[in-house]
Amino acid sequence: MVRQQYVVSMLIALISVLLDPATILAAPLVPVPNINIGVEAANNPQDVALSLQILLTLTILTLAPSIIIMMTSFIRIVVVLSFLRGALATQQMPPNQVLIGLSLFLTFFVMSPYLEQVNAQGLQPYFNGAISQETAITESLKPIREFMFKQTRENDLALFVNLSDGQRPNSPEDVPTTTLIPAFIISELKTAFQIGFMIYIPFIIIDMVVASTLMSMGMMMVPPVMISLPFKLLLFILVDGWHLIIKALIDSFR
Repeated sequence: MVRQQYVVSMLIALISVLLDPATILAAPLVPVPNINIGVEAANNPQDVALSLQILLTLTILTLAPSIIIMMTSFIRIVVVLSFLRGALATQQMPPNQVLIGLSLFLTFFVMSPYLEQVNAQGLQPYFNGAISQETAITESLKPIREFMFKQTRENDLALFVNLSDGQRPNSPEDVPTTTLIPAFIISELKTAFQIGFMIYIPFIIIDMVVASTLMSMGMMMVPPVMISLPFKLLLFILVDGWHLIIKALIDSFR
């Protein structure tokens, strides 16, 4: 009872100090910022051009994840790494954040020569005022189109050319980017699935051996995955699996 009275008296004293006007006035004032955001009518063509540039920049930033995923080596890398995790049957190890991060950095590594060409041919001349915005976009797309043409199969490209009902292109420059991108995507998926199939083979053999051994020993109630997982990890470590997988991925783009 005495303890409860003591706690109540302390709370009353604290509230009285907080509600004391002298204490409140003595406290330093924290300035509150005033932010004004408004939209005004453009008075000259320069303002209109600047507004359109800002709108285009925001649009590019919004579509940047899709551009990175669909027009670079990211598709093949992340699909192969996902197949690897499935073959090892390690559930969520490595986590999705690790796989996505590794795929992004490997994408930057593979695409670095092409990104340097984009910067040298398109971005820097545009920032220096040497070329127009339309020319900068065209010049920036050339290295990316070169990469996609190298990784796209002819039959996949012919599929979308025929589906577009357009004129037959006489050269790679005549192929529209809107036709090249989907052809590149399905080519990357096919290549990634082929690599994933090759990754699955040794781990499937381990699963079959473990399952047959458990069945012959009469241990049918023991999940084979529980026994085969350590052997898969041991095999992957002994052959330096990460080194082999990453090397095969990088070499597949050359």
